[in-house]
Amino acid sequence: MPRPMPKPMPSRPVVAVAGATGAVGREMLFTLEQRAFPAAQVKALASARSVGSRLPFAGGELTVAELTEASFEGVDIALFSAGGSISERFREAVVGAGAVMIDNSSAFRMESDVPLVVPEVNPETAATHIGVIANPNCSTIQMVLALAPLHALAPIKRVVVSTYQAASGAGAAAMEELYTQTRQFLDGEELTVERFAHQLAFNCIPHIDIFLDDGSTKEEWKMVVETKKILDAPEIEICANCVRVPVLRCHAEMVNVEFAAPITVEQARAAFGSAPGIVLADDPATQTYPMPGLLAGTDDTYIGRLRRDPSVEYGLNFWCVADQLRKGAALNAVQIAELLLPQRSN
Repeated sequence: MPRPMPKPMPSRPVVAVAGATGAVGREMLFTLEQRAFPAAQVKALASARSVGSRLPFAGGELTVAELTEASFEGVDIALFSAGGSISERFREAVVGAGAVMIDNSSAFRMESDVPLVVPEVNPETAATHIGVIANPNCSTIQMVLALAPLHALAPIKRVVVSTYQAASGAGAAAMEELYTQTRQFLDGEELTVERFAHQLAFNCIPHIDIFLDDGSTKEEWKMVVETKKILDAPEIEICANCVRVPVLRCHAEMVNVEFAAPITVEQARAAFGSAPGIVLADDPATQTYPMPGLLAGTDDTYIGRLRRDPSVEYGLNFWCVADQLRKGAALNAVQIAELLLPQRSN
């Protein structure tokens, strides 16, 4: 049976945040408030164990209600950050109520009829939705933001990216475990290891998500296939290497790009300087470059260490940093919601 089409979006939609008590859910609420999103009402939804919890919002508090199939009656936009299995479970309830699900999990990203959207890069695809819009993987979002203005200058042939991903990518409990492990390490105690395969404090773990048959991880696979879909460029060859590092909430990436035509550092610098959502912080003479430990709570993707790659005919290297909870998750989702507002579609 075909799914019902979403109802027309009102100028002041009712918004539900599913997974509101998690790290990304809390950041979604904060972002809705900070950007003065014109919601008629905001509903905080979570599992039964969180019912009755109170979350700060817009100078007051929201009382958390249980996430059920009936939660979406009267809702226009549902921001989901509760895990892929929960998104899959409630998809029909959201779409059946005529609402639009903006999902932060990987559950629907590669479905052909689900737009995968970074608003600064492919905003037009949001309008093609039939009830679900996917938020890309956090590490993909910041890389695609940086690649898009370069790809407009000269076609990209190949990308090699190594990520340095923060604990926040594994959730609030993982961030707390990094705090705990750091204290335990400094106090000479046995380390608590529950959220990661190994200790994260004073360590790097070259393993994010599950391993696939070819030896890569699912996180690396996501960066490959999602980048091609967002840029509508299946011909680009991409090699991703994803590493968890003892940083709280900003992901960093070293990106090597090979082009099909010449592109100078000066051209790339100008493209970054005029691209929305990008801040160029690149001055070796003053030791200026973006650092993940100093950019928590920011909205932009920061670019530094921009230079030519002399090992290929047309190549560039750069370093980029973005807050995983903000642009890597909550902010991107709220920006997608803003695309759905009537005044943005005219």
